[in-house]
Amino acid sequence: MIAKLTNRTVKALRPRNKPYDVRDTDIKGFLLRVSPSGNMTYYLQYRNVDGLQKHYRIRTVGNITPVQARDIAEKKAGEIANGIDIQAHKKIQRKEAERSRSSTLGGFLNKRYREWASVHLKDSFENIKRIERNFSNLFARPLIEVNSWVIEKWRSERLKSGISKVTVNRDVAAVKAVISKAVEWEVIPYNPLAKVKPFKIQSLGRVRYLTASEEATLKKYLKVRDIKIINERASSNKWRRGRGYELLPDLIGCKYADHITPIVLLGLNTGLRKGELFDLDWSDVNLKTKTLTVQGKTSKSGETRYIPLNIDALNILKQWRGQCKNNGYVFPAKDGKRLGTIQVPWENVIKDSEIKNFRFHDLRHSFASKLVMKGAPLNTVRELLGHGDLKTTLRYAHLASDHKADAVALLNS
Repeated sequence: MIAKLTNRTVKALRPRNKPYDVRDTDIKGFLLRVSPSGNMTYYLQYRNVDGLQKHYRIRTVGNITPVQARDIAEKKAGEIANGIDIQAHKKIQRKEAERSRSSTLGGFLNKRYREWASVHLKDSFENIKRIERNFSNLFARPLIEVNSWVIEKWRSERLKSGISKVTVNRDVAAVKAVISKAVEWEVIPYNPLAKVKPFKIQSLGRVRYLTASEEATLKKYLKVRDIKIINERASSNKWRRGRGYELLPDLIGCKYADHITPIVLLGLNTGLRKGELFDLDWSDVNLKTKTLTVQGKTSKSGETRYIPLNIDALNILKQWRGQCKNNGYVFPAKDGKRLGTIQVPWENVIKDSEIKNFRFHDLRHSFASKLVMKGAPLNTVRELLGHGDLKTTLRYAHLASDHKADAVALLNS
C-alpha cells in the first residue's frame, strides 16, 4: 500500500490478519508497519554499503507524530547517502546512553554493583542500605565526581552532627568499595577516592556492655513486648473471625511473638555477630550435643568455629524450634529467605526499654565482657568470638581486674 503518511492516513488504518506496510509517497523507504495487534511502527528501509536491505526502526505511533517521523527519516536518509552506517551508529548511541546511566553513583550501584554484591559479599544488604541511607544525595553524580573533596565535606558534616569516627569510617568504606569496583570494571579510568584515608581510631575500640540491671531491663521488656503482640494478635483474630475475614497466624501458646526476642537473647548468650545469626541454619544447631556451628563461609574470619550452648541458649533454641517449623534458616524472613535487617524493631526495643547508647553489636561485647569478668581466659574468649588476632580480644582485658591485682601482688615483699 502506498500513501502519504499523515495524521489522517494513520488514523484511517486498521489491522489485518497479517502485518502490512504503508509506504510513503514522498520519502523513499519511509514506511509504517501495521501489525495484527494494532501496533504501528515507523521504519526507514534502505540498503547498506554491502547492498543488504535493512530496516531502521524510528518509533511507534502514539510516541511520535507523522511529521516528526518524517523528519527523522529524511535525516537518516541523508546520513546513509553520506556513507554512515545508521544501525551501527544507533548501537553506539545505545551503549553510550547505557554507559552514561551506569556511570552515575546511583546507576552503577543499582544496575551493576547490587547484583554482584548479593552473590559475593556476606553483608551486601547492610552495606547497600548504608550507602542508600548516607549517600543518596550523590546518586545523580557521575562516579568520577564522587571525589575526595565531596567525601571530606560529607565527613566533616557528619562529625559535627555527633556521628562517631568509627561509623563514618564504615560509611566511607562502603562507598569506596563501590567506586573501586567501577575502576576494576573499567567504568571509570581512576579512583577519585584513592587518597581518602579512614580516621585513626583507638586500636582497642569501643566496649559497651550491658550492666546487670540493664540486662534485666532488656529481658523484661522483651517479655512484655512478646505478651503484648500475642494478646493483640488474639484480639485481632477474634475481630476477624466475627466478620468472616481470613485469620492471621495464631500465636496462642507461643512464648515468642516473632524472631526478635530469640535473636537478641541468642546473641547475648553466644556472642554471634548479627550476620552470623542471620546466616544460622538449623543444620548448624545440634540440640543433643548442645553445640552451635558458625560456618566459615558465613563468619567474618572465614574460619568455622563451634559454640557450646549454655542453658539459656539451649532453651531459647528449643522453644524457637517448636514454633519455627521450617528447615533452613533459623531466623528466616517472611518469604523463607535470609533475613536482611531487624533495624527498626531493634531500635524500638532499645528506645522503649530506655537503654542508652547501645547497638546490636554490643550484645557481642556483653557476651565477651561477662566471660572475662567471670575469669574466662582471653584466648578462650578469642576462640568463641572468632577473632583472628588476640589483639582484638585484648579490648576486654581491663575487665579482668582481679587477675591484674593478683599479678601485681606477687611483688609484695
